[in-house]
Amino acid sequence: MRRLPPLGAIEAFVQVARLGSIKAAADELSLSAPALSRRVQSLERFLDKPLFERRHQALAINADGERLLGLLAPVMDQLSDAVEAMTSGTELLRLRLGVLPLYASQRLFPHLGELRRAHPALHLDIDTAGHGVARLGDGLDAAIILSRDVDPTLHADRLDRNAVYVIGAKALLDGPQPVTSPAQIGGMTALVHREMTEAFDAWRQLAGVANVDPLAVDYFDSGPLMLEAAAQGLGVAFMHESHFNDARDPRLVRLFDIEVESPYSYWFVCRPRALLARPVRMFRDWLVDTVKGEGSPA
Repeated sequence: MRRLPPLGAIEAFVQVARLGSIKAAADELSLSAPALSRRVQSLERFLDKPLFERRHQALAINADGERLLGLLAPVMDQLSDAVEAMTSGTELLRLRLGVLPLYASQRLFPHLGELRRAHPALHLDIDTAGHGVARLGDGLDAAIILSRDVDPTLHADRLDRNAVYVIGAKALLDGPQPVTSPAQIGGMTALVHREMTEAFDAWRQLAGVANVDPLAVDYFDSGPLMLEAAAQGLGVAFMHESHFNDARDPRLVRLFDIEVESPYSYWFVCRPRALLARPVRMFRDWLVDTVKGEGSPA
């Protein structure tokens, strides 16, 4: 049997590669930074190649390191799950799920009690860091993303269809100069999600104000913060109908009675081979049966 490097060296490498920091990885593994560095170096000596670029007080993973991480990370996660299952006395099924915070809070979490009752052994590791598609198979088993379309090499289930709403503070309708005309966006700040940049242009085109520019466009990567910014009067948010309806925030109103189909949908995505794993298949089937369609306009 071919000799393998020490498991501790592999674990140290995976943690440093994932966290991007010797100190953070050392804290995670309850080691000193020098001890962790020695473990990483022992793996590099075993492989006879560097896995990181050494910079001043920092490490940056190189191409060989990226390749090795893609091969080792899923195996280490499986080992961790296996040990946890044996020590807990029950078979744990763990899914590493990437999901945007607003979908998680509005659509997913209200149903997680149902999921736990239906599948008590299934546990979710929730990751809201974004870039879910790029991380499939490398830290994530599956993801719920917001996108126009999906890479055809992935398994994908469309979870909703939606309309673009212009969402603003209630004071915009109640004030002495109520906002009633789409042309008035020329005097306001547009709040746009980085995952939905084309929704703003789609709405302007259909509303007949494609040539009207707002005072500014402020970009967000958090839906909840966009809604709060709109409620505080910092601008008007170009978001989905479901985002507005599910927020149930009395401070917010929909501006302009204009129906614009969103170019974006929420999707469940994973690599096709991931569906062979019981946790992925179990969660996907439950999600499609329980949550799919809730965000669709009536």
